[in-house]
Amino acid sequence: MKKTAHIISHSHWDREWYLPFEKHRYYFIKLMNELINQFEKEGNAFQTFHLDGQTVLLEDYFAVHPEKRDIIKQLIEEKKLFIGPWYVLQDAFLTSSEANVRNLLIGLNETKAYGHASKIGYFPDTFGIYGQAPQLLKQAGIDTAAFGRGVKPTGFNNTVSDSPGFESPFSEMIWKSPDGSSVLGILFANWYSNGNEIPVDDEEAKAFWDRKLQDAEKYASTNQLLFMNGCDHQPLQKTIPAAIEKAAALYPDYNFKHSSFDEYTEALKQNLPDKLQVIEGELRNQRTDGWSTLVNTASARIYLKQWNHRCQTLLEKIAEPLAAFGFLSKGTYPREYIRFMWKSLMKNHPHDSICGCSVDEVHREMVTRFESVIHMGEVFVKEQAAELAAAVDTSKTPDGGIPLIVMNTTGWNKNEVVTKMVDLEKVYFSEMPLGKIPTYLEEKELPGYKLIDDQGKVCEFQLESTKVEFGYDLPNDKFRQPFYAKRAILSFYAEDIPAFGYKTFYFVPDEQASEQPNVQSQAEAVEMGNEFVHLLFHEDGTYDLTSKESGQTFQGLGIYEDTGDIGNEYMFKEAAGLATITTKGVPAEFTFVERSALRTVLEFEHRLKIPVSADDRLAIERHKMIWYTNRQAGRSSETITISLKTIVTLEKGMKGPAFKLNIDNQATDHRLRVLFPTGLKTGTHQADSVFEIVNRPNTPEKEWKNPSFCHHLQRFASLADEKAGLTVATDGLQEYEILPEDGTIAITVLRSVAELGDWGYFPTPEAQCLGNQTAEWLVLPHEKDVITSKAFAPAYQYKVPLYTVQTDCHGGTLPTAHQFVTLEQGGLVWSSMKVAEEQDDVMIRWFNPSGKGEVLKASIPMNHTSYKSTILEEKMEESQERYEVDGHEIITLGFQK
Repeated sequence: MKKTAHIISHSHWDREWYLPFEKHRYYFIKLMNELINQFEKEGNAFQTFHLDGQTVLLEDYFAVHPEKRDIIKQLIEEKKLFIGPWYVLQDAFLTSSEANVRNLLIGLNETKAYGHASKIGYFPDTFGIYGQAPQLLKQAGIDTAAFGRGVKPTGFNNTVSDSPGFESPFSEMIWKSPDGSSVLGILFANWYSNGNEIPVDDEEAKAFWDRKLQDAEKYASTNQLLFMNGCDHQPLQKTIPAAIEKAAALYPDYNFKHSSFDEYTEALKQNLPDKLQVIEGELRNQRTDGWSTLVNTASARIYLKQWNHRCQTLLEKIAEPLAAFGFLSKGTYPREYIRFMWKSLMKNHPHDSICGCSVDEVHREMVTRFESVIHMGEVFVKEQAAELAAAVDTSKTPDGGIPLIVMNTTGWNKNEVVTKMVDLEKVYFSEMPLGKIPTYLEEKELPGYKLIDDQGKVCEFQLESTKVEFGYDLPNDKFRQPFYAKRAILSFYAEDIPAFGYKTFYFVPDEQASEQPNVQSQAEAVEMGNEFVHLLFHEDGTYDLTSKESGQTFQGLGIYEDTGDIGNEYMFKEAAGLATITTKGVPAEFTFVERSALRTVLEFEHRLKIPVSADDRLAIERHKMIWYTNRQAGRSSETITISLKTIVTLEKGMKGPAFKLNIDNQATDHRLRVLFPTGLKTGTHQADSVFEIVNRPNTPEKEWKNPSFCHHLQRFASLADEKAGLTVATDGLQEYEILPEDGTIAITVLRSVAELGDWGYFPTPEAQCLGNQTAEWLVLPHEKDVITSKAFAPAYQYKVPLYTVQTDCHGGTLPTAHQFVTLEQGGLVWSSMKVAEEQDDVMIRWFNPSGKGEVLKASIPMNHTSYKSTILEEKMEESQERYEVDGHEIITLGFQK
């Protein structure tokens, strides 16, 4: 039987990379216009084009050529132009679980307007792929994935075997998720440009195909050979029909076809061998030498990751649940605006964008986009929360009291110290001459206060920082209303706030004086504690952390480590020569900022002397484009002192202390990490990934040559033995390494480099991240591992605060305390709550982090029935009283009236 050469024309289109977005868009418009002209040529010999798996490119094109929409739609309907399934080609590890789902959901929904979607999980240049991708794809009705990275065919003599000595001898394999879901995986073993620029000239074509056919056959398990006719920002090859005709004449024993992924995968499946290698879980190039995994993009321009975490958390953990609460209370849901926010955020999610591996202009524009998403999200949340508060019946507020409605948008009950700026009294400009208002408010004495919950229970609180400030209201039925307000910061312990619910508190005038925090300017003893943990600090800022529940103490945590970095935005390489510099033994200056019944805040500062830069050799190596693995540069003999200011906060109810590091970075070409030497001796550890708490080895495979063995994390990394564990949750710090000698978790908090690092010399001075940089993390000691102890719950809730609304005394349809969803979720991890894209059903998603089955019970006590759904919000199973959730399963429940 003849072998078929499937030639798929495409152009892998990074929206921004070595050029900023608008410059790349100029060339993309040129490509699209040429493509339309090519399809419209008489004879129509040019058959198909794959539009890189992302629908956002159509938005980019129609912004300039809206008149071409009908032409594009016709080409898609005729299956000449192939789009989808994604909205953008995202980085898989640096975008959240829900961002990956929204990307697929929005992308596939957008393809419906055009009549056809390319149903292939397309990851051409993704820098590694999470292990749950097959499960997500299968739930979306996609049974095939194509990818360029993550697996290396290393089979001896191209034979199939179950030997663990290699991953797959073929470019075709079975890729399985931890839950057992599997898809057909297609590796671009010869890259997604193996059929690029096919010659038409006889001699050139013969040389081209002699080499290319052999390369493809080396890894092919069938007689169906794949040739990707394109590359990054590749202009259209208009001569493809002639090139295919020439190839057919030169090689009559082959069929040459201008093909599509639809045609190729259909033919491939009909010819697959009975047995293919099974690849399980994450695709992270673990069976390579480790030098080109691109994992250190997780620490390039960390500020971008921090912005992204803030935006993702705001949308998926606060805005969407609040809007769902509003839908259940008033029946409306602003899905178009929510979708707009998500699409605006996802334009920062392509791999060369969120990875921080583009030129400086790209990342400046990204910050502007992030700021826009924050602005949208904040006003959205403010309005949604205010509308919900307006529906709560606060008519029984005590005289003169201020109702405060504390909302929990997460899937777990919460006990947390709430801090809220409260307007104790307002005077509108319409009520008093403008010049008198500030003086009136400043001179008016405050009464005493007490805080009670909706059951009349007196609650502990602090009131501080009273001041008079200007403000304004934006009523729905009037012009803006300016005022001055006497304001104060109110802190109190909000106890038993139900998952997916709220509780009302009242700040009421009382005869007793307001309680004030006990602030000390200088520490008497450098220690802090609450009902769960105790910390004892040493002179150099390291600390011993004791869990009061288990009695376990972790000693010497919190060392800062600085090393030289002569790599680039993609990969770290330590500078030669100079030993690692740490704060161990470097005295720190301590000050207690606050010590009260609700919280303790400690600040300490290190002055760390480090080299000011790399040595002069690095500039020469960069300009000569010496590959980073071969560089020999060291660190400069000139030094500079950088300031490291650490703020430690421990509040009532916290399971562990929270840290914020302020770095005055005046040095270049270096990496800063915080170290947590746990002393635990284990062979594996756990980390939060996409819909998975993944187990990873502490040491690499035998093929690994890179001295560094860094990994991605979503929210936390964790180390544990049979008795105790330590979990470090982070806010946008997404790179870590396990140092197995003493069980150290090393979290990267800053990486400073100065070049892009791919195929040329592209200086990126802003990637040095000079000036003030910040990093935040939470340290959680616990019994056993992070799953068994359920320490994952506070780790996932980190940086998802209770949302508090000050309202007034009014009637309403909702009670003073309410839980919109009642549930028993066992050891499941809650992920999202929203209303469906195309029907008025509330959708809630969880995943099972363990390999053992769990039981889920959930109900909305408003005449709703539940059903099991796919991630595309399609019904799978009818309503049940309880749902059996298999190990590692992602489960979505829909609730309909």
